[in-house]
Parts: sequence; structure tokens; C-alpha cells
Amino acid sequence: MAGHSHVKNVMHRKGAQDARRARQFAKLIREITVAAKQGLPDPAANARLRAAVTTAFKQNMTKDTVDRAIKKASGASAGEDYTDVRYEGYGPAGVAVIVETLTDNRNRTASDVRSAFSKHGGALGETNSVSFMFNRLGVVTYKPAAATPDAMLEAAIDAGADDVVSDESGHEVTCGIDSLFAVRDALEQRFGPPEEAKFDWRPTTTVTLDDERAASVLKLIDALEDNDDVQNVYANFDIPDSVLARLSA
Repeated sequence: MAGHSHVKNVMHRKGAQDARRARQFAKLIREITVAAKQGLPDPAANARLRAAVTTAFKQNMTKDTVDRAIKKASGASAGEDYTDVRYEGYGPAGVAVIVETLTDNRNRTASDVRSAFSKHGGALGETNSVSFMFNRLGVVTYKPAAATPDAMLEAAIDAGADDVVSDESGHEVTCGIDSLFAVRDALEQRFGPPEEAKFDWRPTTTVTLDDERAASVLKLIDALEDNDDVQNVYANFDIPDSVLARLSA
């Protein structure tokens, strides 16, 4: 019986992972489609599309799938026009949450996001109700072997970046949002394609969570990320390693 239960548990986990992977691919395809429609359907001439394609390949999406998404964008119907909409609110323990979406139905998405907040101990707020507690940045990351810390710092300065953090996990270059693609292209000429190039929201202050509040906040984040319209979720919480260990047990 224990063996059977274990197999069922493994199957359940694999099914959940497969479902999450499928949702992630759907979100990436949506971003590729929007980027291709808003600019040229050529990653070399469309900075947003190039970033989306890079992320897709990093997530092991095939070139055929990416090419189909770009091709589809050229003939997409009016009903498939997506709009960038940002939602902001507070989760349990006063955690500030920013939700970025791509939606073809604002009413549906707003209702779903509001419902996720209310069901998990939070409340949806007005635009800019929490974003003042974050900095909007451009971020370019490289693996440690891409360059020495000194070489990366020199190249980042030359490219117009604001800061570089290099450690055993890799190099993280940050810059203004208007400079992201220029910085990425300059670094790519020297070190090859980056691991990631993206816009990010970085909190200026964080809320440290205990076990119960951490569990509640993570349930809210999961609920939001499971929504097909949601592309990214950012929050200003900090969970100590000891609390994470207990939650994972």
C-alpha cells in the first residue's frame, strides 16, 4: 500500500509539474505573440521579441514552437489582441504585491485577480498603491564562466549600466529600464547571449514572514501565477531559510 501511495504521489507531482510547465509555455507564447505584433516579427529588429525568444529558449521551448508563435502573430485576429495591465495590492501581513498581466479581457482578469487576493487574505488596491515601494530596473544575468568580475564590471560600465553584482552564482547587471536592451546588446557582443534580460521590480523594503504568514503569502502567489493572464508576480516579502525548511518538510 505504501508503494502504491508513493507511486500515486509521484504521478500527482509529475502531473502538477506538467500542468505548470504547460501554463508557463502558454504565457511565453502569449508574450512572443504580443511582442511580434507590437513590432517587427524579427527578433534581431525587435528588442522585446528578442528578450521573449531568449526566455523561451531558456525554458527549453523548441525553435518550431517559437517560430509558429511569431508567424501566428502576423495573422492574429482582433479577438487575440492582448493588453499589458498591472494590478497592485496587499497580501497577508501587509505584503505588497505587483501583478503584471497580458489580457484580452480586462473585466475577466480584474475579477480573477481580485478574487485571488480576497480568497487568500489580501486586497486588490489601486494602480500605484504599492509600486512606490519598488524600484523598476532592467536586469541582465550571466553565468560565472562568462567573464571575470572585473571584465564584466568594465563592460557593464562601458555599456551604461548602473551596477554589477558578481558571486559564485553568476553576474547580475542592473540598469535603467530605458537602457536594458542597449546594455544587453553591448554585453552580448563581448560575452555572448545572456542567461536572461528582463525588466524587474525590486522592493526597497521587505516584510519578514513567520511560518503561518509565509504559507498564506505563498498560497496567494501560487494562485496568481496559476492564472493564464498573469505573466509575472512581484512581492516584498522575505522568508528566512529556517521557515522555508519547515514549510518544505
